[in-house]
Amino acid sequence: MAKRTATRSSEVPRKRLVLLMLMIIALLATLTIGSWGKSSKWAPELALDLQGGTQIILTPETTDNSEITQSDVNQAIEVIRQRVDASGVAEAEISSQGGKNIIVGLPGRPSEQTLRLVRTSAVMRMRPVLAIAGDAGSLTPAKVASIDKQQKEAQKSASPSASASPSASPSPSTSATPTPDPKATYGTEELKKVAREKADENHDGKISDQPKSKPTNASDADNWRTEKLTYDALVLDCTKPSSKLNIVDDPKKPLVACDRSRGQATKYILGPAEIEGTQLTKASSGFDQRSNQWIVQIQFDSKGTKAFADVTRRLVKLQRPRNQFAVVLDGSVISSAAPSEVISGGQAQISGSFTDQTAKTLANQLSFGSLPLKFNVQSEEQISATLGSESLRGGLIAGAIGVALLALYLLWTYHGLGIVAIGSIALATGLSYLIVALMSWTIGYRLSMAGVVGFIISIGITADSFIVFFERIRDEIREGRSVRAAVTHGWHRAKRTIYVADGTNLLCSLVLYFLAVGSVRGFAFTLGLTTILDLVVVVMFTYPVMAILVRGSFFGEGHRWSGMSAIVLGNAPAYSGRGSFRRRSDRHVDVKLVVDEESSGSAVDTAVVVTEYSEDDGADAPGSRSPEDSSENRAASSRRSRKDVGFSRRGSAPSRKAEAEEDDAIGAGANSVNDEEASHPKPREELSEEEKGLSLAERKALRRRKAREEARKNGFSGHATQGKENGDV
Repeated sequence: MAKRTATRSSEVPRKRLVLLMLMIIALLATLTIGSWGKSSKWAPELALDLQGGTQIILTPETTDNSEITQSDVNQAIEVIRQRVDASGVAEAEISSQGGKNIIVGLPGRPSEQTLRLVRTSAVMRMRPVLAIAGDAGSLTPAKVASIDKQQKEAQKSASPSASASPSASPSPSTSATPTPDPKATYGTEELKKVAREKADENHDGKISDQPKSKPTNASDADNWRTEKLTYDALVLDCTKPSSKLNIVDDPKKPLVACDRSRGQATKYILGPAEIEGTQLTKASSGFDQRSNQWIVQIQFDSKGTKAFADVTRRLVKLQRPRNQFAVVLDGSVISSAAPSEVISGGQAQISGSFTDQTAKTLANQLSFGSLPLKFNVQSEEQISATLGSESLRGGLIAGAIGVALLALYLLWTYHGLGIVAIGSIALATGLSYLIVALMSWTIGYRLSMAGVVGFIISIGITADSFIVFFERIRDEIREGRSVRAAVTHGWHRAKRTIYVADGTNLLCSLVLYFLAVGSVRGFAFTLGLTTILDLVVVVMFTYPVMAILVRGSFFGEGHRWSGMSAIVLGNAPAYSGRGSFRRRSDRHVDVKLVVDEESSGSAVDTAVVVTEYSEDDGADAPGSRSPEDSSENRAASSRRSRKDVGFSRRGSAPSRKAEAEEDDAIGAGANSVNDEEASHPKPREELSEEEKGLSLAERKALRRRKAREEARKNGFSGHATQGKENGDV
């Protein structure tokens, strides 16, 4: 049974190391494949403060020409931030300037779609389509000639035919009307003048925006078509991205708008708005397995559900293009669709020639498109890094110096254990770098200077976990356990402290991340990431490596430079928690002296057993006595014994070294038995009468004494094997 348990316990560290190795290989393979496809890089992307990027200054305006409040600006900033975050751009800086302008800083070279999300942060509405213009451009001389020709033909066909008159003498022929150049265009003022002439149907010199008669509904194209609507349709040129009408987006009036989202510009004449963007509660993109295409799913609130049901009930009865509704954002059409049936459940799907990116963009626009403002772009320019490569290099140098000093401290204090700690820190650093590089590729994460600071601070947190573990091992060795048993029991005691400490750090990081904005979130993110990696490394690397190393002679036998020598640790202070030390004289101890005197009286052997009463003592020593029942008697006995034999608690270094050499020679068998019982304590009924009532450390001292006595009876020289056999008492 003991052999099977030992085999199982030896397999656990190996399994953890293999799992960790597979994790590292998976990260390396993913980045390698991405770099071959030129879609990822081994270096993480940098944020605005380290790399620079694009800065856009927006001036907000209300749609009803009312005064802009600070609340409106704050709401606009929040919506822009949500849009930018949803597009996958990290570490963007969005702030207000003077309570009026909004400054948006995007790191690197953002895509045109991301820039459009920032520029078009205005009110979103749904309008019915009244007509689609045959030509998306503005009025030109060629188009005017074509319109005049069509009007003359219409008037000629409408007038009654006259009777034939006698032929007269032929009149002199007039010159033919010259055909306009198809490429000729009007200037701005000339275009407006010609458009006014063509839109003024009653020739009163005024452009009216009043319907001819009261429209029956929002899709009544005949009655909603006004002189103002015709004028706007003639002036607007949808083929030029910079062309935009300076009109108020009044939800109660019809509107002329362009759709440039599909690569080919389209000019729409739209009716009044029937659904506001605020009535949308959710929009998301996804792939429809049935239709094998990308779709956008939308969901309305109760008021929007009723309005959308009324709209679809009317549109399904109309002919194309009047059976469509258009989604208008900042005066531009971002999508148009025709319902195939009445939708009364408050949920709908928008399908079409979407790609993954266009569907995601539309979903973001629908989700975050409800703003009481429209924006004018004052400037858009490339900016340099505020900190730059010099600051990044300085931060990395500071981190390297900190790691070097920490490595020297670990080697000086923990010797061989320091090498394990340095290896663990190097592994945690490598994992952090790989994960940040992978996140830069997959979710657009960018490393800021605040994130670099978070990584540097995490070095101390990671090292603290190893120090807790090592000091728990040393405490167990001071208690009298062998090295192998000390590692097992030390881990069970240390992991609780590590879990609680790292859990606290992780909780603080989460709170800081969700409550803060800007660069502070970058600091919180890296701090939380490294805290999780600290747990991964200490559980899957540090402890398994220690469990394997103690099976060797250097660590297992407690070499002086291993950091776990019982001789060296005899005078060392005991560790009581993260960053807190206390000396053995301050602890609750029980000293028991075992004095063996040779017949000549020249040799005095002492064994000092120090027992710290904790939760682990009860498990290690079944039936052990409580510290209250005889603490005064034991303390008095200890004082008398020290006085009688001239005992020094610490003793001299030569005497401790000689005792350790003797224990190594004649007490190996006792150590082996003690190791087995430390891992699997014997039941009380298997203990001898002499051992019952003693703690584990006291039983160890008793067995060592008996091993020495047996060795001396048989002669010390050449009887180490016999002493080993007799050590099992």
